[in-house]
Amino acid sequence: MAIFNQSDFRFVQALSKLAYCNPFLPERIALEREALGEEFVDRDFVWSYRLDAPPTTPNIERLGRRAEVAATRARDRLAAGGAAPSDAELRLYEDLVHYLLFHRTDPAFSALIATPPGRLESRVRAPFYAGFVREAESYLALPGLRLPALDDLPHLFACCWQVRRAFEHIFLGLVGGSLPAARLRAAVWQSIFTRDMRRYRRTLYARMGDVTTLILGPSGTGKELVARAIARSRYIPFDPVASRFAGDPDDAYHPLNLSALSPPLVESELFGHRKGAFTGAVADRAGWLEVCPPIGTVFLDEIGDVDPSLQVKLLRVLQTRTFQRIGDTESRRFRGKIVAATNRDLAAALRDGRFREDFYYRLCGDLLATPSLRDQIADAPGELRGILAFIARRWVGDEAEAVAADLEAWIASNLGRDYAWPGNVRELEQCVCNVLIRGAYCPAVAPPDDPRDTLARGAAAGTFTADELLRRYCSLVYARAGTWQEAARRLGLDHRTVRAHVDPRLVSAYGGTRRES
Repeated sequence: MAIFNQSDFRFVQALSKLAYCNPFLPERIALEREALGEEFVDRDFVWSYRLDAPPTTPNIERLGRRAEVAATRARDRLAAGGAAPSDAELRLYEDLVHYLLFHRTDPAFSALIATPPGRLESRVRAPFYAGFVREAESYLALPGLRLPALDDLPHLFACCWQVRRAFEHIFLGLVGGSLPAARLRAAVWQSIFTRDMRRYRRTLYARMGDVTTLILGPSGTGKELVARAIARSRYIPFDPVASRFAGDPDDAYHPLNLSALSPPLVESELFGHRKGAFTGAVADRAGWLEVCPPIGTVFLDEIGDVDPSLQVKLLRVLQTRTFQRIGDTESRRFRGKIVAATNRDLAAALRDGRFREDFYYRLCGDLLATPSLRDQIADAPGELRGILAFIARRWVGDEAEAVAADLEAWIASNLGRDYAWPGNVRELEQCVCNVLIRGAYCPAVAPPDDPRDTLARGAAAGTFTADELLRRYCSLVYARAGTWQEAARRLGLDHRTVRAHVDPRLVSAYGGTRRES
């Protein structure tokens, strides 16, 4: 017996892959197009948060409606009996039901996300689980047929909740319409669910807390935003008897800036201490590693600045998941996840002996990097306006779009469209504040951008015109060659063409001098 007609079969095949894909990769759009066919509504290649557009697309609602129809038809065929369906058909049917259950539960999960922080009981209770079970049973418990998913509905419910939270925190927390920003969102999704969401749902969901995530990137590029998104998107077990989740990850996120505190204070904050362990230790104190629950996360910011003696103690935590309070001999177990971040060049620190090699390799089980603001703007020049609007909304609400336009014009007139933003998004935020309050922003003096880096970035991003690229490259080759004839030979051009395109200012910036008139 065929569960699906030909049209439904093609749709469910695409939906099965769509349900377990990374929503921030281009494959998502290709699968939506494959599933919906002529119903597909084309949209931006990069799925990012914008003030002037809803977070969802018409395709999401259309996929939900098609899933309802296909699941109902398939259920009716299964209930009618007849020849037994194949294992492959049943797997597709289960995937279809999983997608439908997530789609139907999404409004309730959205309301749970919107519950104000601090109301712990309201944020962990899920009375709508009973409805989730009834709907699951209506599709999965059929005469003569009981599908395996019925035996693990609490876990499926917890996975749906995790997917909903992860999308919310990544989509709304890591904004930007450039490809570097899109790649970052996709990388964060993988840090949470791995590259294979099916395997994650089967087994890895229980082990990801043991994997340390290391976030690299320049200062001001949102490394803590990434850490917070990962921490708030962790898997939380669900208790079907009490109809509540095991906790709220927002209350179990413990950030610690290692460069802002002295090594002894950092050690006390992390490990805790016994009364009398040192001067001022007037009582026993539990550190972050001890109070962090299994669903919690300890974020170690500026890990590249950590004292070598503390590296040894943290290495033990990563290796054995155990630690001791200062002044105590009792071993305690760390049950949460560690996320670390740094803007330091750890490769140079390893070469210089300032960073332990064994500690580094324990840190980078999961490694990702945040892009600079300059790279984002180079990839998508119009991106600056969107980020300005996102920042401005915190200050001016509904006037954000108008304010962003004014800010963009001010930046173009006073800093220039090619301003490098050495402080990245953090500097841009200060620029917004200064211009809003004083009508001006004066950046700190920064070293001039290396024109060779500018050439490489612009060529890679495709932002130069052909004439501009030729001018910059001819100038670089002439600066290296030293003569028109040698530069012409290397470029495969007539020496008069080279002379016409060389810019003396760039030759000097590239470290050369014009030796010929």
